[in-house]
Amino acid sequence: MHLSILFLFFLRITSGLDVSIPTSPFPRAPKISPSFVSFSIEQDRWTDWVGLTSRNQFFINTLENLRYLTGVPPQIRIGANSEDHTNFNPCAKTPQLIFPAPSTTAPYPEATNITVGNSFYASARFLPNNTHVIWGVNLGQDNITAAFLEAKAIIRAFHAPAIKSAGIELDAIEIGNEADLYMNNGARPKTYTSAQYVKEWISFAANISAANTPGPLYWGAAFAGSSHSTSGFSPQAIFNEGILSSTPGQSISTISQHHYSGTFCFGNGAVLQDLMTKANIRSNLTGFSPDIAATRAQGLPYVLGETNSFSCHGTPGVSNTAGAALWTLDYLLFASQLGVSRIFSHQGIGFKYNLIQPVTLTRSTLDGSILPSPQPPHVQPQYYGAIIAAEAIGDGGNTAVIELNVNDTRVSGYAFYEGTTLARAVFINSQAFLSTNSGNRTSKHIDLSWASEAPETMSLKRLIIGHADDVSGLSWGGQSYETPDGTVDGTVEVEVLNVASGFDIQETEVVMITFI
Repeated sequence: MHLSILFLFFLRITSGLDVSIPTSPFPRAPKISPSFVSFSIEQDRWTDWVGLTSRNQFFINTLENLRYLTGVPPQIRIGANSEDHTNFNPCAKTPQLIFPAPSTTAPYPEATNITVGNSFYASARFLPNNTHVIWGVNLGQDNITAAFLEAKAIIRAFHAPAIKSAGIELDAIEIGNEADLYMNNGARPKTYTSAQYVKEWISFAANISAANTPGPLYWGAAFAGSSHSTSGFSPQAIFNEGILSSTPGQSISTISQHHYSGTFCFGNGAVLQDLMTKANIRSNLTGFSPDIAATRAQGLPYVLGETNSFSCHGTPGVSNTAGAALWTLDYLLFASQLGVSRIFSHQGIGFKYNLIQPVTLTRSTLDGSILPSPQPPHVQPQYYGAIIAAEAIGDGGNTAVIELNVNDTRVSGYAFYEGTTLARAVFINSQAFLSTNSGNRTSKHIDLSWASEAPETMSLKRLIIGHADDVSGLSWGGQSYETPDGTVDGTVEVEVLNVASGFDIQETEVVMITFI
């Protein structure tokens, strides 16, 4: 009687899964770049991130953490909404910014008027050595001179000895941010089309290229959405309209797409479990498959050049939580399976969805209220998702990743190969265990199966989370990144197990396996 009750209780809190892992990658297994996890930075307060006259060491430390794991620093895209509100004045020693009033929906709004000088662009010298940068110029105000002056100053900055000696490179210039929204935000008439965008883009890019020898490379598109067809705004549409066959269009090196899983622009809430759910992540991204295919058919990489959980800076109680770290990890890795070459997670000072808050904040990021005491720089839970992805990718420079077939609506799995050798696997249990849950925290037991000779031993690291709606207190393999200077603290903790024994993964947890 007692044994039966105990057995039923065990079944209720633990269930089993069998997951097959190929010991070598499929011939077309996607390669994943060491800088796959990269960042998009809101341009208005760029110098708050990196520093104007001296380095913001906290921010640099958070980038160096990722470089330590992959061997290369994240790429940095500087632009976004404020890109189309920026003008250049060589006399501006510091950025001149005009902001709208904070609100409960946008406690830290973007500047609507930005004037910068040479020092703004020269601050790129503070980035980690060998960082690759993409910088946006103003198309939205339809002032070709403004865009020309910005681009000229950007290119000049990257020719400076301090930047060149550090191996910091300007990969591309982006002309305009989300031109498909210009018809809605007053930047263009309601009748604005992608054909008009292509004509403007060619004119602006030709002007920039003619004044710089050699001319820069460009990112194309950077649209907020996509029609996924040759009409409307999409990669297919601008290809069809001849952007790549134009003289400056031949210098397009990458097609960029912006994407968010939802929006907080109208103050509407969201459900954390919905963000985390495996099926939602997949349906949210697979719609871009035609765009990715069309772009790769042109021989160009396709990136999510600005992305995060919910547009308009994130949803309080969702974007800033531990559950969002699991979403980040699954979102990143699944995107790699679709042919996305790199992910640029968007960040802005005080934005709710940030991985990193690089400066001291005086207002709440959730509702704009004045904080009882200033909040120093810190990482937010999503940062752990980036760290785990970076560690799984590794520093070998030849990593392939495949999604594993996990027959469960909450558990995802990915295998990582260095060359042809199985190196690691990551499993994510996206069932949200919330602080309001009254029941027991359940686990899944995973047994690994093999079509050929299996490894014998594995080490496990766990992302420890109290609850999915926690906003701090996470640890990865016994270590914390929630430190005053953004460096890692603590001793690494791993479990060493026989592969044949399998392992347990509880709700709201990540496990990384290294095969020994």
